[in-house]
Amino acid sequence: MSEICPRCSLPLDICVCQEIAKQDQRIRVSVEKKRFGKVSTIVEGFDPKTDVKQLAKELKHKLACGGTGKDNRIELQGDHRDRIRDILKKMNYPVVEIA
Repeated sequence: MSEICPRCSLPLDICVCQEIAKQDQRIRVSVEKKRFGKVSTIVEGFDPKTDVKQLAKELKHKLACGGTGKDNRIELQGDHRDRIRDILKKMNYPVVEIA
């Protein structure tokens, strides 16, 4: 017998809580200039329950860049504003603001 989700009372294999939680987030993408003129893309606004390290790993793989994920914030090396929106939409994250 499969386990039951405590939130929606559906079996875990058909639970939609994760997808609903993704839609409630307000993701912001911005660019910061770091030391020595280097540029980094900052993605923030994730729910505290989101596994930011795993998401950062997937984004780094898809964008072929370095970076880190910590404190509910992802920092990627380079300017990826144009590609990050499409990738996050495919992962069902709503991107609200790109600066």
